[in-house]
Amino acid sequence: MKIKRKGSAVWQGGLRDGRGAISTESGALKDYPYAFASRFEGQRGSNPEELIAAAHASCFTMALSKILGDAKLTAQRLSTSAEVTLEQVDGDFAITAIHLTLKASIPGADQATFEKLAATAKAGCPVSKLLKADISLDASLE
Repeated sequence: MKIKRKGSAVWQGGLRDGRGAISTESGALKDYPYAFASRFEGQRGSNPEELIAAAHASCFTMALSKILGDAKLTAQRLSTSAEVTLEQVDGDFAITAIHLTLKASIPGADQATFEKLAATAKAGCPVSKLLKADISLDASLE
């Protein structure tokens, strides 16, 4: 089975004064603005790094849900955030790290099993496999 998904971006103008819009095939984002200022100066609008963070958090969490099911466990709640680090390396920008923070409520799970299953999900989710950055995880069982 091969699944294909689409996203698109339109850009007008130069790097610093230009503006762009991001759209997704599903319509979850439609012409959502992004710009130099939203990416590098913290102003309102989207940026590729937050989209990667959201994609990684959702992919990891879904992968963990599957792995838990395989282990005959069902989460009451899995809450994951991802922090993407963008920094200059040798004069160019690179995503150098992604840190996942997971808070989970899983009846019947012990800490050792939970940590092992979370690590398996971190290594095996398709977005983790795509990224070259250092990926770290803090996982807490509540």
